[in-house]
Amino acid sequence: MHTLSPTRRFIMMYPVTIGHSEVKVNPLGLGTNAVGGYNLFPDLDDQAGIDLVKTALDNGINLLDTAYVYGLGHSEELIGQAIQDYDRHKIIIATKGAHDFSTGKEVINNDPDFITKQVNDSLQRLQTDYIDIYYLHFPDHDTPKAEAVGALQKLREEGKIRAIGISNFSLDQIKEANADGYVDIVEDEFSLLHQDHLTEGMLDYLNENKISFVPYFPLASGLLTGKYTTDATFPADDIRSQIADFKEPRYSTILHAVDLVRPIADNHHATIAQIILAWYLQNPLITAVIPGAKNARQVLSNAKAMKIELSTDEYQTIEQAFNQFKQIKSGKSLKDPD
Repeated sequence: MHTLSPTRRFIMMYPVTIGHSEVKVNPLGLGTNAVGGYNLFPDLDDQAGIDLVKTALDNGINLLDTAYVYGLGHSEELIGQAIQDYDRHKIIIATKGAHDFSTGKEVINNDPDFITKQVNDSLQRLQTDYIDIYYLHFPDHDTPKAEAVGALQKLREEGKIRAIGISNFSLDQIKEANADGYVDIVEDEFSLLHQDHLTEGMLDYLNENKISFVPYFPLASGLLTGKYTTDATFPADDIRSQIADFKEPRYSTILHAVDLVRPIADNHHATIAQIILAWYLQNPLITAVIPGAKNARQVLSNAKAMKIELSTDEYQTIEQAFNQFKQIKSGKSLKDPD
């Protein structure tokens, strides 16, 4: 069983380094799938998305995490517009590619030529001449993983990217992709509710090989914010109805664990979400965390987590409250694309 002691005291003052690269980020970033991700969320407003990004940059958040598939490039375009009034060298842009729609269908493609084109297209949409972190968003079935990463290494040598990432790769796929030691960072689903990577050894491998780790869905679709109650219902057309976390008896078990965090939140005059984010930020196996936001208010609330310092007892109380989820193989919240 892993019992971790919190680290990185007063984390808001110390940037963290990404893998073997020279990229340094503040440990709380912004997930931007709701910035221009019209194919993921209804009724998004472009200007609101731009303002959301600017609010993050104005409040100590310098890591912007996006992807081509967020709006099929539109998220990147809005971020490119938002950063024009800022010092580019103080902003860390992470984006991802692998989704190929050239045949009219969604196909995951890691072919080196396709990935090279994806990077060049992202550079244009972002209105920048380099990308700080570029991820292979998903592995495909055919391309040798080290070959795909080798294409990114060539782009790094050309100065177009600064750090190499992979996302949604299994532990065996990560090892294959890192055959030449080029991988700097891995992004995958991980939260207090989804701890498979801890028990299966992925985080140990990353730590041993000095590869950074960034979890997505850190607040588990809002379940770790304390906003849900036992009487909530989700209709069939609500995506939450497809997620095991929102189905009984797991749902009630999660809410009980979240309730154990409330006294700690009250002690810090903070929200449960802020306390959960602070826990990730003090977890020595996590490099940075990228909660999403749909409005500037949420960005400002998330940013306050950087000012919270949990005591060792508080950190371990939270870990123990969710310890049962280490024993359950949770899998992904949503099915990966084929």
